[in-house]
Amino acid sequence: MVQSAAEDVDGYLAEVPMERRAALTRLRQLCRAELQGFSEVMAYGMPTYQRDGAAEIAFASQRQYVSFYLMRSDVRDAFQERLAGQDMGKGCLRFRKPEKIAFDLVRDLLRATAADRGSIC
Repeated sequence: MVQSAAEDVDGYLAEVPMERRAALTRLRQLCRAELQGFSEVMAYGMPTYQRDGAAEIAFASQRQYVSFYLMRSDVRDAFQERLAGQDMGKGCLRFRKPEKIAFDLVRDLLRATAADRGSIC
């Protein structure tokens, strides 16, 4: 699954493979807990968290991995050392196995995103 046609995040989670559903549900719970003042929407076929209409965080179940999208370059820069050992593209962390998701790191990234506004890539 790369892009979903689901109308909401509940529908999205119902579509993901069972072996990833718990991990993606936990990502959602973290996002909802840490991103106060953000809107949870479906955008680009994945759960996305927006502040003032701008997407700052998203996650998705890809074919080979779970993606966590961090659209804030200032947060990525601030976490450069902790992100160095991760499988990371320009704006996303890739977790090849759901049980290997670094939830503590994700929580800290979410907190840093929520704490301040910054540039979105």
